Amino acid sequence: MQLCLALDLDSKQACLNLLESLKGLKLLVKVGLRAFVRQGPSFVQEIQNMGFRVFLDLKLHDIPNTMATAVLECAHLGVELLTLHASSGAPALLAVMEQIQGLKQRPKILGVTLLTSLDEAQSQSLYNAPLQKHALHLAKLCFNSGLDGVVCSVFESLAIKQATNSSFLTLTPGIRPNLQEAHDQKRVGSLQDAKNAKADFIVVGRPIYNHKDPREMAIQILESLEHANF
Repeated sequence: MQLCLALDLDSKQACLNLLESLKGLKLLVKVGLRAFVRQGPSFVQEIQNMGFRVFLDLKLHDIPNTMATAVLECAHLGVELLTLHASSGAPALLAVMEQIQGLKQRPKILGVTLLTSLDEAQSQSLYNAPLQKHALHLAKLCFNSGLDGVVCSVFESLAIKQATNSSFLTLTPGIRPNLQEAHDQKRVGSLQDAKNAKADFIVVGRPIYNHKDPREMAIQILESLEHANF
């Protein structure tokens, strides 16, 4: 299981200061829509120059050709993980994978199933389907389209692996060590929940960057991930 740090601070300098304090730690840095729009593609290079691998979390969603060409541009940035919305549909997912299949080095492509800010009632309202059933449907769509994995909550991760393949990657946002405040997330889980769900990647943000000593908190999480039992 690998740790992804959600880099979502109020300024570029605050982000860089945080990363400076975390240099040398084995983690991926998640650059989301806010930071990417504010700082641009060059910010990805700055992070990589500091020795970090980058998870570009843009959740792309568009028509097939636009999706495929946008993913190709993102791939040229040398990022390790890239997200797009599974609900963009099979033609778009297939177009993306076809577009990047010839690259010598490409990012792992993860399809976002249902955002962890959604609950059961919202799933019914938006998709007219039970949350876990729809998450599984989208995960199978990604699997059959050749994607490397999906983004889901810890509550769907194990079921998705059982319905697809144990090597099909799951990335689980909303991880709260000791189940700290959920904030705007609805389907959150602990480190133990992620372990039980056989998640391959976990995303932790506020519990690290809001801690009085972010490096200490990150080290605690990384050490926990190295042990068989938390």
